[in-house]
Amino acid sequence: MSSATHPRSRTYLRQATADSLLFQSSSPMAPQQQINLPAKLINGGVAGIVGVTCVFPIDLAKTRLQNQRSGQQIYRNMMDCLIKTVRSEGYFGMYRGAAVNLTLVTPEKAIKLAANDFLRHLLSKDGGKLTVLKEMLAGCGAGMCQVVITTPMEMLKIQLQDAGRLAAQQRVIPSVVTCLQRGRPMAVLSRSYNAPLLARPSAMQITRELLATKGVMGLYRGLGATLMRDIPFSVVYFPLFAHLNQLGQRSLGDSTVPFYWSFLAGCAAGSTAAVAVNPCDVIKTRLQSLSKGANEETYNGVMDCISKIMRKEGPVAFLKGAGCRALVIAPLFGIAQVMYLIGVGEFILENTSFHLYSA
Repeated sequence: MSSATHPRSRTYLRQATADSLLFQSSSPMAPQQQINLPAKLINGGVAGIVGVTCVFPIDLAKTRLQNQRSGQQIYRNMMDCLIKTVRSEGYFGMYRGAAVNLTLVTPEKAIKLAANDFLRHLLSKDGGKLTVLKEMLAGCGAGMCQVVITTPMEMLKIQLQDAGRLAAQQRVIPSVVTCLQRGRPMAVLSRSYNAPLLARPSAMQITRELLATKGVMGLYRGLGATLMRDIPFSVVYFPLFAHLNQLGQRSLGDSTVPFYWSFLAGCAAGSTAAVAVNPCDVIKTRLQSLSKGANEETYNGVMDCISKIMRKEGPVAFLKGAGCRALVIAPLFGIAQVMYLIGVGEFILENTSFHLYSA
């Protein structure tokens, strides 16, 4: 059946192989544009790689700040964390865990962005405009799909990112003991001061140990907290981005949106959603941290984590790393949306040109 003779096939064209699957994008950014699904997956993957490479050091600072307990601070703020990381671990210390992220962010971002578009299509009727509720449902579905990759990726990344903080904490302890011996009061950790510094693990080592001791589910520790973070994030982010991006059409008086507008819309929507779900991100980070520093408690699930943080650190602890997270997510999703919308996948698969004006 050809799309010329059968109008309905222009909305959804199904062919024999998955590589030729096409669907009609129903987002406000791309009315009546037919998009190749494999190209969408490539776009999402490339977007994730570029974005992560640009903002990973800030993400490392966010993880370390979120894992700090009150009275046991190694880092005062993001810049202090990055400076101390470079001094003690070298420039590439800021990229600890980046290999895991770059390996898994391709399928993660591909699933997230492509699933949102696909679900928007399924929820639309004859290419009609989606209601906000349906946009939120599409975002919810995208968030649920991505955790298959996000949970083990975050699990491994957090262990690698936080190893430097734990090592720095051990280095601080002897100087603390000296201060106490000289009569200077200082509230910090207590542990064996002659203990060897923690060996910095590799992703493969952590994976093997988890699979050997806990099976596949060991890699999915914190799954509930990841869902609790990623579903609300996607529910907020995708509709907000779609509407902010659509404002570019109205304000510029054009049917297309320039790439810089999509970048700004992605930054604004990403930072808003990131700050909104930061408490969930703190909980997820704490639950997924396998190695603990001195006097750092363990948690038995989401509710136990919330209870202990509230009791010992107060509600302000749920905002730890919020600034870093906004600085990570804003450019990450701004870059991701631009790379996604200019058509890298279409260029690779169909030899088309890049579009500096998004569809």
